[in-house]
Parts: sequence; structure tokens; C-alpha cells
Amino acid sequence: MKNFEYVRPATISEAVAAAAEPGAAYLAGGTNLLDLMKGGIVRPNRLVDISHLPGLDRIERLPDGGTRIGALVRNADLAHDGEFAKSYPAIAEALLSGASGQLRNAATVGGNLLQRTRCGYFYDPASACNKREPGTGCDARGGENRLHAVLGWSEACIATHPSDFCVPLAALDAVVEIEGRTGRREVTVEALHRLPGDTPEQENVLLPGELIVAVRLPKEARTFSHHARYLKVRERTSFAFAVVSAAVGLRIEQGTIWDARLALGGVAPKPWRAHAAEKIVEGCVPDAATFRRAAEAALADARPCGDNAFKIELAKRIIVRALTLAISETAERVAALPGSPFAPVAGALHAS
Repeated sequence: MKNFEYVRPATISEAVAAAAEPGAAYLAGGTNLLDLMKGGIVRPNRLVDISHLPGLDRIERLPDGGTRIGALVRNADLAHDGEFAKSYPAIAEALLSGASGQLRNAATVGGNLLQRTRCGYFYDPASACNKREPGTGCDARGGENRLHAVLGWSEACIATHPSDFCVPLAALDAVVEIEGRTGRREVTVEALHRLPGDTPEQENVLLPGELIVAVRLPKEARTFSHHARYLKVRERTSFAFAVVSAAVGLRIEQGTIWDARLALGGVAPKPWRAHAAEKIVEGCVPDAATFRRAAEAALADARPCGDNAFKIELAKRIIVRALTLAISETAERVAALPGSPFAPVAGALHAS
């Protein structure tokens, strides 16, 4: 591992100033960054340790009915917060379906948003990867790519974004609060991540030194709590990234879907909001034919690359299943296998 400078600022402004230097990286839980450093994939000159910055580890209920989550809140603490899980069950389910218990105890909300792709060619310094080393090519294009993107990819990169947490956040119009040298600004989770285009190394809209300080859910996000699900198809039930996932929230009144939210994971270089599918189910009485039309619309622009054509049909099916399950009232208990489309509803209470 490359030698690096370690600094531990006392305030957010000090952290931003320290991280604005070329070659600097923020360190919080370190569950992704340290692996990348040990493998020589990233080689920062300076680590800016923000793990003890005050005020960033709180879950706050806002006066307008929304919720603000500090960037240093641990994934496990957020998922097991009883009031949060009841208000945003799809988010809690997504968090509990990701990684292992040990990693969830260490990983932070802010770090989860910015975790890097798990593409094997990105992690292999001997492989060509435009994301890791711009201009070298993309070995995934002609290699082992059955788990790669079918939406939003480019000739330069077909990697997928790995986060479970980001998928329901994108569906629920969550907002990211960012602190930088010129002050604070906000972007939606949907707008935080870039599509690769010709510059796959530019993964998000953050400027040098900018720090995510919080994620905020609008008050409207709570209105989907009675009909919400997160489903995740993975190659093994425990501790695996999504092959395909879907977050669904419905607002149903008198048997009609009046509002719908839908986002996909595992299919694109960023969490993928399916706006066209939402419009199809809104105003309709739930039925299988409508859900299938919504699924077709969500994947209308999908393009296979190599061996991953199966993901298009798989994504359609998981959309239909997620919508079907979301019609029923949200379960009082978290499934023993969170996020699994095959899990019975059993396990720990949300309030535990």
C-alpha cells in the first residue's frame, strides 16, 4: 500500500479544506475504500478521517414531516431504528439485504452512496478499465459480463452501481446535502451519479473537496409506507450484490393506485428511476397486465452486452413481483431473508 498522510479534522470546514488538495480522499467506515487501497486500485496521498466529526451521526425528524439522516449514521443503526423502518420500510429492507452484519455495523450512509463498482476488471490492475485508468479500454466488453449493465451503459464502460440503499432513495426523491468550499448545496440522489458516457472515471457530481453531510427524505416519502417493498435477486441469499433489484412504493386509495415510485438496481451504472413505468400504473386498478406493461416500459431502452441479456427479462419479472407484493399492506415484520423475493414474512420486528 502506498504511504499516505493521515489527518483528522475537527470541523466540517476543516475537512473540506483538507480534502480539496489533489490526491485526498475521505475516510469514514472505510468498508470500500480500504479494500481499494489494499488492492492498489486507488492510491490517495492523504486520508481525511471524518469519522468523528460532530453532528453527522443523527437521525432527525424534521418539522415538515421529512427525515434527515446524517452522513455518519451507520447502516445497521438506520435499519434498526424502529420509527424509521416503519416510515420507510423499503429503505430498511434494502439496508438489511446488503453486505453482512459486521459490515453494516461499520458502513456509513454517506459512504454507501459513493461506493465504487464491483466490476472484476475495475478491481484487477492487470485489466483494461476506463473507470480506473481513463483511455485504456474496457475489458468487460468482451469478457465476463453477465452481471453488467443493460441500461445507461456506454462503449467506454458497462459497470453497474452496487448500492442497495440508493435504489429506494432514488425512488423516494431523497436529497443529498453537500458541503464544499463555496458553501452548501443539494442534489437529488437520482442526479448524484453520472452515466459513464466517454468519461466513466467521473462517477458523480461532487467537486474536489465536497463532502456529503446528510441525506434528506421529503415528507411525501412517508405516504408510501403502507405499500412498499424492496426485492433483490442475488446469486447467493447472504452477502451478495444484486443481480437485479427493485424498490416500489405505492399510494393506494379506494382500490386505485394514485401515486407510484419505482427504481431499479443492478442494471445500470447508477440507481435507475423508472419514470415511464410509474406513469403507467398511476390511476389504474392493480392487475397483472398493467404491471407487465409497466415492466416493459421500464426496460424499453435496455440493451444487452455479451452474456447479460437474461437480466432484461429478470428485471421485468422482479418489477412485476415487487408491484404485486406492494399491493398488500407492508408487513409488520422484516423478512428473515430481507429483500429476497422468495422469503416468507418472518423475523425481527421493525421496532426491535
